[in-house]
Amino acid sequence: MTPDPSFFTLHRDLPREGPGRPEDVHWALYAAAVPEEARIADLACGPGADTRTLAKARPGARIEAVDRVPHFVAEARAAVAPYGARVTVREGDMAEVTGPYDFIWCAGGIYFLGVTEGLLLWRKALAPGGRVAFSEPCLPPRASAAAHAFWAEEYPAITGIEGIRRRVAAAGCRVLGERMVLGAAFRDYYDPMARRIAALRPGADAALGGVLDAAETEIERWQAAPDDIAYALLVVAPE
Repeated sequence: MTPDPSFFTLHRDLPREGPGRPEDVHWALYAAAVPEEARIADLACGPGADTRTLAKARPGARIEAVDRVPHFVAEARAAVAPYGARVTVREGDMAEVTGPYDFIWCAGGIYFLGVTEGLLLWRKALAPGGRVAFSEPCLPPRASAAAHAFWAEEYPAITGIEGIRRRVAAAGCRVLGERMVLGAAFRDYYDPMARRIAALRPGADAALGGVLDAAETEIERWQAAPDDIAYALLVVAPE
C-alpha cells in the first residue's frame, strides 16, 4: 500500500528515517570485520545518514545505496555528493539487489520483507565471506505494558531477541554480534520530527493533520517507555 502523500510531507528533509546513531554503524563494521576496500550496500537508505557514515568509516569502499522513495534518493545523493563516484544512490527495490557485496547494511528496513525472507534474498547477493547487518524491532525481557502498546498497532508480531535469532537461523545464517539500539538513538529520530510537526501544524489540512496527530502519538508513546522500546542490531553471516 502506498503511504498517503501527507506522510511524505512530514518525512521530507528529516535527517533519518528511523532510530540509529553513527556508533551503531561503526559497531557493525567492526563486528562484521568489513575490509577497507569492501563492496557495501545500504538498503532502504532513506535520506542517506548511514550511507554517509559508511563512506566516512570506509574511505576505500565502493558503496551502493538503494531506496524506493524518489525524494529520499535525491536527499541521499546530496548527502553523499562529497564522496564522489565511489558512492552511488539509486531508486530501487531492496528485494532485488544482486551484488556481489562484502557487507549489506539495512537499518530498520528488513521489517518490510521479514527477517528470514530478507536474509534468504540477500545472502544470494553476498560475496564469499560477506556479512549482513540489520536492525529489527525487539521487545526486551519483561517489557512494560507501555512498550507493548507502542508496537501493538504497527508491529503486533514483534518478538524478543530469541525470536529474531530463530528467524536468522531459519534463513541458514549465524549471529556474529548483537547490540540494542534505544534511548538516544530514538531521540535523534524523534526530536527533529517533533520540530517538523510544530512547523507544519499551522495551516495543515485534514489529511496532513491526521498524519501529524499520529506522529505525535507515536512520540508520546515512546516517551512513556524510552528504556523499553528498542531495535536489535544484528550482524549475521551465512552458515
